[in-house]
Amino acid sequence: MAEKLNRAAYDHAKALIEQGKVVRDERDDWSEAAPTAAEENAFIDKHGYDEYAKWHLGVDESKSEETKGRYSFPYGDFTKVRRGGVISLESRAAQNDHDEIAKAAKDLLNRIDAGP
Repeated sequence: MAEKLNRAAYDHAKALIEQGKVVRDERDDWSEAAPTAAEENAFIDKHGYDEYAKWHLGVDESKSEETKGRYSFPYGDFTKVRRGGVISLESRAAQNDHDEIAKAAKDLLNRIDAGP
């Protein structure tokens, strides 16, 4: 895979955490909180792919810009960073040797856990 860290998404997540837009849930909560395909499509219809991309730490630049397949490793629900999502994506990134993405996720998790 040609996935690499989506720096714009990483910066977006850090800004959301600084603003307190975080749900401090657990990894198992992510399966229920993750946006469905229908919710993703509705978000894209309303906000476009540039905004959709900001919610994914992974990007595969070999795939077409206006496809959901270009973006991976979601970390939130389009309103807040979800701690459970960050834990889940960190684990998947590490298992699949996406070290830069895993490192960014670990940093986000540390920022969340250091919270107010």
